[in-house]
Amino acid sequence: MAKRQTLLIPGDVLKELLEEYQINITQLANDIGLSVSAVRQIVNNKAKVSLHIAKRLSKYFSTDVEYWINMQHAYDLAELDKDPEFTEILKSIPKAKKAGTSTRGRKAAEKTPPKKPRGKTEKQEAAATKARKPRVKKVKPDAAEEPQTAEDE
Repeated sequence: MAKRQTLLIPGDVLKELLEEYQINITQLANDIGLSVSAVRQIVNNKAKVSLHIAKRLSKYFSTDVEYWINMQHAYDLAELDKDPEFTEILKSIPKAKKAGTSTRGRKAAEKTPPKKPRGKTEKQEAAATKARKPRVKKVKPDAAEEPQTAEDE
């Protein structure tokens, strides 16, 4: 039988730490640069511990940032699992199938010849080459005997 892990609720943990350190909400809020209202909402489990707040709490209480982040994440997942509407949505979502795993798709792929790479045909290439003529720069007749091309410049 697997042990059931106790779910830590961020607000409850914060409330316990405030009692342990004998700190009130106002003092914590002032020390970590948050409003009293924001801290009170976290303590009452009405607001989440964001990344910014997790960094502040971890520094203040000498804990790891991951402690607060993971606790909030686990709590959020547990709350989501309790939501019957979301559970119904999850039931209706099919699982993705990797390409080539179904027999129908495999047979269709075997019958279809490979596609030729896209690009110009030989006729199109020849026509494009013929169409390209070097640009000729017009020069006064007494300046030069032969016309100069753009490549000679």
